[in-house]
Amino acid sequence: MAKGTNNGTKWTKVACVRRVLKGQIKEEIMKKHIRYFGGIALMGSALIAGSSSVQAADTSIATVVKIAGIQWFNRMEEGVNQYAKDNNVNAFQVGPAQADPQQQAALIEDMIAQGVNALTVVPMSPEALEPVLKRAMDKGIAVITHEAASQQNVHYDIEAFKNEDFGANLMEQMAQCMGGEGEYAVFVGSLTSQTHNQWVDGGIAHQKANYPKMTLVGDKNETFDDAEKAYSKAQEVLRAFPNIKGMQGSASTDVAGIGLAIEERGMEDKTCVFGTSLPSIAGQYLEIGAVDGIGFWDPSVAGYAMNKLATMVMNDEKVTDGMDLGLAGYESIKLDGKVIYGQAWVNVNAGNMADYPF
Repeated sequence: MAKGTNNGTKWTKVACVRRVLKGQIKEEIMKKHIRYFGGIALMGSALIAGSSSVQAADTSIATVVKIAGIQWFNRMEEGVNQYAKDNNVNAFQVGPAQADPQQQAALIEDMIAQGVNALTVVPMSPEALEPVLKRAMDKGIAVITHEAASQQNVHYDIEAFKNEDFGANLMEQMAQCMGGEGEYAVFVGSLTSQTHNQWVDGGIAHQKANYPKMTLVGDKNETFDDAEKAYSKAQEVLRAFPNIKGMQGSASTDVAGIGLAIEERGMEDKTCVFGTSLPSIAGQYLEIGAVDGIGFWDPSVAGYAMNKLATMVMNDEKVTDGMDLGLAGYESIKLDGKVIYGQAWVNVNAGNMADYPF
């Protein structure tokens, strides 16, 4: 795998990185491009057939995400806002200032008190939200989750794909980059984040089954969806395991923090870094080779899909296996109990990241 080189001054790079780490990346690219996967481009009236009876301006759907102000959930908010525009409903997004389950639960309590008709939630900790989501359902509020396949108090949980398969996909790319041998470390946004742990566990299982010469070192590194914490954790890993060859991130900001640590040490040609992220977050590191590849699904499409499902629940519409939700990646969904699976991931590297301008 071709590795990039660092030609800018350290001062300029660090200043740019700090903007990434503080979540202050400018959002102009987010405003211009809303076509990825064809999802939002297709989100016109033709998609909304069968979702009419509650589509009125006085219908409110609150999307509550893990944390406000990071690019991943900024992108999701675009899908939420597009759904509101397409369907004349009061659909909006909120999130806590910190990735904290208690803060998220408190926000959900606020939404219940405000009398919203539906909640769509990306839980920081599915278990921690069970009581408040039960209260919501007891009050007749439609509840949809995302990244929480184990959630019990929910009408449906929607996933872009089978999480273990996605983790195995990231691991396969990292293993190929590492030549199938060497030490690697894994990162999660939270030790209680079911999705992140399923990705990592799926990756580890794939490694053990297919690459016996690779070795996992240390425990799961918890970053709290914060690139600065990912940077600190990566530095700790590099000090403890100087021969490490690979790092796999889970939170969208993990690879940004890891990439900065790799860049500062000049280890772009010695390491392989893969994880879930977006080009707007990881692009500068993909360009210089400090990050080798990212995988993701479009959070704007996921946000739109959650709101569409909430409307279907409010209308007593049935969700069936094989149904086409009218969104790219969700054309033939798989229904497993309350969990809906799409087929919506994409792999991105320096060579194709320009195709995904968000």
